[in-house]
Amino acid sequence: MAGREPYSPKFRTALVLTGAGTAGVYHAGVLKALAEAGVRIDLVAGHGAGAVGAFFTAIEGGPRLWGSDGFWRDARVAKLYSWRPALRVLGWAVALALALVLVPLAVLALGLVAYPIAFLLRLVHLQAGTALADGYAALVHEAFLPGRLPSWIPQASLLLAAAILIMLAVASFRERMPGRQRERGPFWWRVLGAPIDGYAVVRYWQAALWRLITGGARVPQPGLTELSRRYAELLIENLGQPGFRELLVLVHDLDTRRDVVLGTLAEPYRRAFFGRRTGIGMDARAGEAFDLAGADRDLAADALSASQCFPVVTDAWPVTFAPESFWRGETHRWCDRPGSVARLLDEVQAAGAEQVIVVSSAPESREPHTLSALRLDGRGRIGAWLASESAAAVRDAVKSRGDAFRCVLQISPDYNPLDPLDVVGTYDERSDRVELLGELLDHGYADAYRQFIDPAVGAAEPA
Repeated sequence: MAGREPYSPKFRTALVLTGAGTAGVYHAGVLKALAEAGVRIDLVAGHGAGAVGAFFTAIEGGPRLWGSDGFWRDARVAKLYSWRPALRVLGWAVALALALVLVPLAVLALGLVAYPIAFLLRLVHLQAGTALADGYAALVHEAFLPGRLPSWIPQASLLLAAAILIMLAVASFRERMPGRQRERGPFWWRVLGAPIDGYAVVRYWQAALWRLITGGARVPQPGLTELSRRYAELLIENLGQPGFRELLVLVHDLDTRRDVVLGTLAEPYRRAFFGRRTGIGMDARAGEAFDLAGADRDLAADALSASQCFPVVTDAWPVTFAPESFWRGETHRWCDRPGSVARLLDEVQAAGAEQVIVVSSAPESREPHTLSALRLDGRGRIGAWLASESAAAVRDAVKSRGDAFRCVLQISPDYNPLDPLDVVGTYDERSDRVELLGELLDHGYADAYRQFIDPAVGAAEPA
């Protein structure tokens, strides 16, 4: 715990959710415990997977994250963060092409098995040995006739190469995110693109948010603008009611190279927070702080979508601004910035938060002799980097920003074998078994009680 004073429900409290991918499952477990214990939360903020928890919690949607039929328990979650279809097509096509090239070698290598068996059969005076040897010799002769193997393999390889190009081009254009994107470079880089399919994650959470807004009714999902307006209207109309909370979400603008904060605050915090973007010398703030309760409400769904896009490994989310806005109708690329928790703490302080609860799925520290085997698969490497970045960012942010609040509390696991991309679970060396997402949710629930509710809330004076 950092800060100058112990936790007290009397003070304005912000819940900060940080992390990527499966971190959202841990957040859901913590949110369940906080709701069950009746912990007062005035403002919920997040980036990355934390933005999902923030968006849902702000409109009393937390139970749809942790419930038995919640969005994190849906079977479709296991298909998120997969390799892009274009790369999967390329991988299978290369494997098939390689198999075609290896056919002649496989035919010849078969002799290493056929002839020894034939020899052993002859030793025991069985005619099958002679038949096997003669049959293999006939196979080799037929396969290598001028009109057979040497002829159809080049033809098949050429057709396969053409099919690869066509499939990659079709897959690339089908899976491109909506909106205009400025792109330059050779065609093959446009076809290959980022390795992870971020658009599937975006579509999933957009649909989940719409189901929450409509109460699960079978209503066709609208476009981004209507989805944004419906969410903003629901939050604004009920702000101050039980279960509804103020909201701040942080994403990163690749084109302006600055962080962007979007949210909805109650008065007088709203005027003080978003009012800072006007006046002399405040043009920079005008381009990075967007009030979802005002003219910027059409950006709500874009903020949720962009928060699910990783730097480099997924395509960024294109956001087109209104012509009358500060950016004059430009289209910018937004994504998450894994190390942005310090900036998020600055923003919640500017929003009037006096004490903060930081929730991270990355263990705070490691002890000696706790190393594990390094994963060589691509998703494992990416997940290890994201987890390490998140842990370091949280540790530095709490240390550097702790004195800015009365109290800063942290909820994080002592050990978590699941990296951000392990949506199907992973093998845990310590327990010699596979750990699944549901267990991470349970860990978040237990950690919230063990690290915060029992020691801090139980000892705090009533509000």
